[in-house]
Amino acid sequence: MNNIVLEAKNLKKYYTRGVETVKALDGVDFGIKAGEIVSIVGPSGSGKTTLMNLISCLDTATSGEAQLVNVRRQYIGFIFQQFYLIPNLLAVENVELPLIFARKPIDKEKIYKVIETVGLKGRENIPAFMLSGGDKQRIAIARALINEPKLLIADEPTGKLEIKVRDQLLKLFDELAKKGIAIFIATHDLELADKTNRIIHLQDGKIIPKEQSNLYH
Repeated sequence: MNNIVLEAKNLKKYYTRGVETVKALDGVDFGIKAGEIVSIVGPSGSGKTTLMNLISCLDTATSGEAQLVNVRRQYIGFIFQQFYLIPNLLAVENVELPLIFARKPIDKEKIYKVIETVGLKGRENIPAFMLSGGDKQRIAIARALINEPKLLIADEPTGKLEIKVRDQLLKLFDELAKKGIAIFIATHDLELADKTNRIIHLQDGKIIPKEQSNLYH
């Protein structure tokens, strides 16, 4: 248990729609270890977004629990498909934002080190709107790393990127995982999923074997 960063136990999320009960998640169990890259795939309506919202603490479960083992909520980093950078701020200023919101000291040396980690040394003072899609995602990753998370949650992080750039980012994820960061990726990209350490197949709110997934038929 010492190296488990996230553990979900019998996680359920039910909604009421008129007289109907919708089981968005129906008893999900899994764990993610430090340094592991896990992807979750499934057709639209499978429950991926619901699961991501629960483990991101953006929603609460009907029953069960998603436990961040030995990790406080501020040690989760978030990466989104839309980047959500502030266009007119410099790259370095976008990375600073979580520190400002958390009222933490602005450690320039730390910020520049994180930007170097994602491969953008020398591009710190370029406005975000002038960066390529791949570089915007790298800055978004740097921003997610600035609070030294134990877990990175990535929601369709390569959905807007070319295959070459996607593979570069996966290489970056590999490097981060070697440093002990757990990475959880929700994706529709099966090629990307196949390059992660482990794939969770979700369908109709349940984890199923790959052979039963509609994605492969």
